[in-house]
Amino acid sequence: MARIELQPVEFEAAAAQIRGARLRDELVVQEIAAPERIAPRSIALAAGVARGPRRGLTPEGSIDSHHGAGRLVLMHDPGSADQWGSPYRIVCFAQAPLEVEIGVDPFISDVAWSWLVDALDARGAEYTYLSGTATKTLSSGFGTLEAQGDAAQIELRASWTPRGANFAVHAEAWSELLCLLAGLPHGEGA
Repeated sequence: MARIELQPVEFEAAAAQIRGARLRDELVVQEIAAPERIAPRSIALAAGVARGPRRGLTPEGSIDSHHGAGRLVLMHDPGSADQWGSPYRIVCFAQAPLEVEIGVDPFISDVAWSWLVDALDARGAEYTYLSGTATKTLSSGFGTLEAQGDAAQIELRASWTPRGANFAVHAEAWSELLCLLAGLPHGEGA
């Protein structure tokens, strides 16, 4: 007989806030299976930039996008509270292609990181233990890929400990970051 693990009420409330967050209309979003073994309880969203109004979570639609994509995971592990500073931790990933002229800018990684911090701060998201990386990639096609020419991409991986009781603002900040990386203008609350 399968064992059913009950979810604590406080995690379910936090997960409901993530699901109900007001995300940017330009995103196609769906709830996905959270990575296993990272925390006893977690919820994960994946999003693709649609560059047009596409509201809400999609049941089984594609989130793949050549404009940009990302994932957000809210983890809950009371056993990690000493390490995280709380029983909750958020992990996010965001990536988007860049124009090569922007990709060679030595400060583009700094700009991408500042967009995350600014998006969190603009929404009043309380957090601590923020860490991560911003990576830019430049590539050139050769042989049968020579026609593709040069390309650039930015990728941001970050994690932080949410503070307070408002988890939705963290998802909203992530959605803003995805759109900014894809070259869209600031949205509401930015």
